[in-house]
Amino acid sequence: MAATATRVDSVAELLGERSLDLLLIADAVNLRYVTGFTGSNGLALIGAETRTFITDFRYSKQAADEVAGFEHAPASTELFDGIEAALPAQRPLRLGYDDAHVTVKAHRILGEKLPDDVALIASGGLVERLRAIKSPQERELVASAARLADEALETILGRGLVGRTERAVAIDLEQEMRLRGASGPAFASIVAAGAHGALPHASPRDVEIPADALVIVDWGAELDGYCSDCTRTFTTGSGIGATERAVYELVREAQQAALGAVSAEAAGRGVDAVARDLIAAAGYGEQFGHGLGHGVGIEVHERPRLSRLSDDKLVAGNVVSVEPGVYIPGRFGVRIEDLVVVGEDGCEVLTHLPKELTVVD
Repeated sequence: MAATATRVDSVAELLGERSLDLLLIADAVNLRYVTGFTGSNGLALIGAETRTFITDFRYSKQAADEVAGFEHAPASTELFDGIEAALPAQRPLRLGYDDAHVTVKAHRILGEKLPDDVALIASGGLVERLRAIKSPQERELVASAARLADEALETILGRGLVGRTERAVAIDLEQEMRLRGASGPAFASIVAAGAHGALPHASPRDVEIPADALVIVDWGAELDGYCSDCTRTFTTGSGIGATERAVYELVREAQQAALGAVSAEAAGRGVDAVARDLIAAAGYGEQFGHGLGHGVGIEVHERPRLSRLSDDKLVAGNVVSVEPGVYIPGRFGVRIEDLVVVGEDGCEVLTHLPKELTVVD
């Protein structure tokens, strides 16, 4: 509860940046982060003197248990019906809303429910900015999810890959994470062998994994509301070609160099360039088409971004992935990804499986 109280106060302190009197939080992820509410139908109104939580009768007991420090306002299942009654009496009001998550339809309905002296102001990104910097407790939650995911994959690799379908391995991996305490995978696991690995977001197929092929496994666990994310590329035999081995070592070198560039004050696009320039110099620049990494926390894709287009600057407490890849259409792919905590002078790696090219029969 202390963590959410601090977050609520931090949200209130940011309102002045947008000249807001109140912020409406409706997105379920942001609502959970700020208030602790894990239900699926709730709203929060936060201002300098306002702490109001709105939900319907289905979640009133849950909200009472989970949401401390708020006045609780009942509403119908159409929560916007309760907005006007929950607003403070002072007028006029500037009410911020998250334009990244409120649909056009919801915005229209919300506008219809509000009196004329309440102005709706687009104010997306305020909560996400807070979420980008993880507290020590949050960092430990992510680290715990990463440890669980590592252990689950180690168990799966011990059962072998050759002759099993990509889909069977993915299902087995996700089940193993659940058996170890995860609420589920942080995202749909990727298991992609041979030419299928040239698709960065390949879906596992009912196709057997052959011997002497590269296999990409991209997986993560969700544990206690926080996610992990890791990728390793394995070989199912020593008979892979020289090109496959060379590309693997190139990606490993680029990933290691990028890890060395991660620290507070580093620019997201600058860290991306460290890996991208190495890969481009080796002639594979066109085969590295995605960004180097992204923030990970309550969601598996958060701020900050590490990419050519990023305007983000890293700060201590960010948790980011570092995942260069090279994808040769019709032949194979290689991706190596670690999850790291950004520090003042470097980073702490949270994912610990070996990165030397490993044979898994």
